[in-house]
Amino acid sequence: MEWLRGLLDQLSYIEILPYATMIIRFILPVLAVIIVMRCFRSLLNEKSEAENWGYLSLPNGARITLNHWENVIGRAETSDVYMEYPTLSRNHAAVIRDDKGDWRVYDIGSKTGVMVNGEKVEDVGTLLKPARGLPIKTGDVVTLGGVELVFVPADEKSEYEQAKSRTRPGKIIKQRTTLTFLTEFQLLLGLQLCIAMGENLTAAVPLSFLGLIALTWGCYIFTRALKRVAFEVETIAFFLGTLGMSITATSRPADIVRLLGILIAGVAAFFAIGWCLRDLNRAKKMRWPAAAAGLLLLGANIAFSEVIFGARRWLEIGGFSFQPSEFVKIALVLAGAATLDRLFARRNLISFIGFAGACVMALAMINDFGSALIFFVAYLVIAFMRSGDIAAIFLSVGGAGFAGFLALWFRPHIAARFATWGSAWEYVHAGGYQQTRAMSASAGGGLFGVGAGNGWFQRIVAADTDLVFGIISEELGLIIAIVAICAILSLAVFSVRSAPHARSSFYVIGACAAASILVFQMMLNVLGSVDILPFTGVTFPFVSRGGSSLIACWGLLAFIKAADTRQNASFIVKTPKHPRGDEANTKWEELHESDNNEFSR
Repeated sequence: MEWLRGLLDQLSYIEILPYATMIIRFILPVLAVIIVMRCFRSLLNEKSEAENWGYLSLPNGARITLNHWENVIGRAETSDVYMEYPTLSRNHAAVIRDDKGDWRVYDIGSKTGVMVNGEKVEDVGTLLKPARGLPIKTGDVVTLGGVELVFVPADEKSEYEQAKSRTRPGKIIKQRTTLTFLTEFQLLLGLQLCIAMGENLTAAVPLSFLGLIALTWGCYIFTRALKRVAFEVETIAFFLGTLGMSITATSRPADIVRLLGILIAGVAAFFAIGWCLRDLNRAKKMRWPAAAAGLLLLGANIAFSEVIFGARRWLEIGGFSFQPSEFVKIALVLAGAATLDRLFARRNLISFIGFAGACVMALAMINDFGSALIFFVAYLVIAFMRSGDIAAIFLSVGGAGFAGFLALWFRPHIAARFATWGSAWEYVHAGGYQQTRAMSASAGGGLFGVGAGNGWFQRIVAADTDLVFGIISEELGLIIAIVAICAILSLAVFSVRSAPHARSSFYVIGACAAASILVFQMMLNVLGSVDILPFTGVTFPFVSRGGSSLIACWGLLAFIKAADTRQNASFIVKTPKHPRGDEANTKWEELHESDNNEFSR
């Protein structure tokens, strides 16, 4: 590192460094906008086509395609298969495919019944027993309210031909080019930090940024080795992670190597959870063990954690300190994202409500009301997507409002935070101390910031965690701060947009729930920092310093990745095999790879 310090000293002597810092300050926002805009355009503009998994033949010869693994048939316009027959109920039946390609039909409470080849589907599900349905195969006649439908599933050959004809990502926006822009952003940001640190520069900072670049490209190469070409979701996460590394280098340089290790663990969690989600049967089996583990962690948090800053969020095991609530978010999404046959089992829904309620109460007991609010919002999203019952949602909101009133009554320190809400400048030296400093720092940074490592806000308590928006705005500028917000929002927009084409309700609910957690957490952090919402002390996803939060955010990202059904886009979505066997399938994948290499060039 002596040679680097010497080089910086020589450049400083001839007064080049101030100009270099100024130029970098203007280049970084431009690169940030380009990176996020390219990812956003690629996610939204690349063609996302529906998949055809079979069809139902009507008496008049018309065919109705089955575009999902789970299809609701009924007279409601919101049904996956809309049929305007007066004898059909609004939601009459469900036709569901499993991972192995086997199909079953379920009666979901119809008035006129469901039959398969004249045999009635008796089991509609009860409180104690989920519906089992009847298996259906090629040529079977499914009768719904007197309307006979002939069922024909897609075979291996048609699935293969369909996959061959679908558009693959990479034609509009080249992933490799976007990663090149990200690498330039990482190099310039690291260089700016090295200049700002001057004599205090250690080898850890430049080496950690080089390690981050290696991790980014290593992850990209690994996904290409899996014959997958889409990398927008991961690029957004690495962009935000780069901002987080800059903040750690500014506030706590000694922790930057540790942060790189945590980032590697987060990427590993992303691929591990993705592997789990790749097989729906495996994912369903892991839901309740994950929920049980989450409750055990929260129970241990209540029993053994110590009070820090008024809350007992951290649990220490074997010398490692972490926040259990961050990992329980993944368990909440996994437990809530039931497949369609489970959605109609009241026992399953009641169990999920009990699990979510236990999580929220446990978080309230340890005074982590910010996380409790995030869990409640995720519960509302999952409950609505699973039941569609608006009345139940309003009832839940009313109950939460009453619980919040009790919390304000029995927890004076929470009421004190609400007392300063919207009036932080009236309590500059009391409850509004941190927020007023955050707003001052944000205003002082202007559009382009004062330069990474050159701000004063880093010395304020929780500047790199709960108030991280202030330090981003001051050092990197308001443009990059807004781009970071847009990056999180783009993940949510993509999740919602992907929902109509997702294969399974499991992926739809999982992606939307994960995105809602990330977006609402980001809103609480940003709007709480600038006194638009009460200050709750939650982190900015991927950016705030904190190992538990970073790993959990990468874990949630896997659910969003699972909803990407563009051809050869997500490693979680399986590619149909050639009907003649694995050898032909490998040859076809190699052909896909050559096509995508052409796109990259």
